[in-house]
Amino acid sequence: MNRTARAFWISSPGQGEIRDLTLPAPADGEVLVRSLYSGVSRGTETLVFRGGVPVSQYAAMRAPFQEGDFPGPVKYGYLNVGVVEEGPEHLVGRTVFCLYPHQTRYVVPVDAVTVVPPAVPAERAVLAGTVETAVNALWDAAPLVGDRIAVVGGGMVGSSVAALLARFPGVRVQLVDADPARARTAEALGIDFATPEDALGDCDLVVHASASEQGLARGLELLRAEGTVIELSWYGDRQVSLPLGEAFHSRRLVIRSSQVGTVSPRRSNRTYADRLALALDLLADAALDALVTGESAFEELPEVLPQLTSGRIPALCHRIRYPDPGTGA
Repeated sequence: MNRTARAFWISSPGQGEIRDLTLPAPADGEVLVRSLYSGVSRGTETLVFRGGVPVSQYAAMRAPFQEGDFPGPVKYGYLNVGVVEEGPEHLVGRTVFCLYPHQTRYVVPVDAVTVVPPAVPAERAVLAGTVETAVNALWDAAPLVGDRIAVVGGGMVGSSVAALLARFPGVRVQLVDADPARARTAEALGIDFATPEDALGDCDLVVHASASEQGLARGLELLRAEGTVIELSWYGDRQVSLPLGEAFHSRRLVIRSSQVGTVSPRRSNRTYADRLALALDLLADAALDALVTGESAFEELPEVLPQLTSGRIPALCHRIRYPDPGTGA
């Protein structure tokens, strides 16, 4: 069995490289996985790539199988889909999802992989980590039948949240983004779209995922009295100003954070594994393919990451394709 591998590392802020390595043989209770696809989460991963993780958040921001430390050299990522080549008989040959960085092969404990359901193509399964974030956000938000909801920020996470909210009965959900091109994503997901100035108000709930203070301020404006903003954005090392004067207190508005690193206290009886399995089941919906907006070969990552970070490649989820060992393609 070939146990060599190649991995993408951030050598320093704004610089990436591919390194060769040799893997150990999997021990009892471990699997060897060959990567099929991985995904670049444009928000978090590009922030890590540019060196924007605050020192105070180095520990909190560590990915499950990260190597190295911020700001670099560091091997970072968490959206990987592969096939099990070695391990327990019931897993060999199965397609699995793992919170692993961009690497051609890797060895992890059995309980670190989740089998991808037959109804979910491997190409779409790279979205599992993002849909898991959306699931956790909705557990925190606890929307009700008939709610009026705005999702401000049509990126990867915001669009995932809106797509799941569209399944709630009687809910009015609108995806709000300053980029009119996001209307195409909303249409593919079956969701109403508006630019910030045209967004519908009187919302019971706003989910904010634009990572901008303008977006958060607009989210507060869209709320009815005693409404709630669920804040999903992570601003890294940026300072954010908010309009907490004016009518913020008289309207008794609420801002509550949500973060996928902890299972929502509203679902304290669920485990991380339960949450991820649910996210994978939800990916049976082919409409979610709209969240994958580009694809590159693994070998191109050192050139692709800077372009994703600068915006030269516009993206929600950018998928990375790994070579087939049989064809090399």
